[in-house]
Amino acid sequence: MEKVQNKSLWGKKSGDTSEKKMLEGPRTPITEILHAFTVFFEMLGALRKLHFIGPCVTVFGSARFKEDHIYYQTAEEVGYRLAMDGFAVMTGGGPGIMEASNRGAKRANGFSIGCNIVLPREQRHNQYLDLWIEFKYFMVRKFMLAKYSYGFVVLPGGFGTLDELFNILTLIQTKKMKGFPIVLIGEEFWRPLKIMIESTLLPVGTIDRDDLDLILFTDSPEEASQFILDQAINKEWLRTR
Repeated sequence: MEKVQNKSLWGKKSGDTSEKKMLEGPRTPITEILHAFTVFFEMLGALRKLHFIGPCVTVFGSARFKEDHIYYQTAEEVGYRLAMDGFAVMTGGGPGIMEASNRGAKRANGFSIGCNIVLPREQRHNQYLDLWIEFKYFMVRKFMLAKYSYGFVVLPGGFGTLDELFNILTLIQTKKMKGFPIVLIGEEFWRPLKIMIESTLLPVGTIDRDDLDLILFTDSPEEASQFILDQAINKEWLRTR
């Protein structure tokens, strides 16, 4: 497996302290109410901007891969194929896998969206976006990355990518969200996770066998995009193309 080149500083330290202060324990009631309103207005603004984007697929993955890396190139092909199938492509809006997916969508003349998190470095949105939104709060950003999508593609990544993956899996497993398809691309990278799910979680009963049907593991961008398109059409989430 190729190593990540030129590790970035993505997420090392937050440039905005709003969320940090909110998570530092109880404060005065007025402060808590003001924080709540800040979250509400951030969500309201994002809802207004994203409401008319149409059928969308969200792509998750690391910000640390450069354009000469196989995972970057794979993500670009994923974005291209999703856009060719008529989906808008949404990412976290940053570099690496996110940039590659948006780049692929633009190459197909598709609609490319970024939900960027405010950080001190590398917080700028990538150059391949038709629409981008900046968020102070990770929780609002995660909600928006989930709300408008008919499917999710997850490429190799770190803690943030795993957080996003398990957030979606939990929402679907608990029926808080429809059973939208989830594709994990990079079979070698995801093999330890697949083994843990099948050899540990399932035997002890912490998940059901039906939960395994939520995920497709593959190396093929073509298989990934076709799987999502087929699910969307067969379950009538997309009634027309």
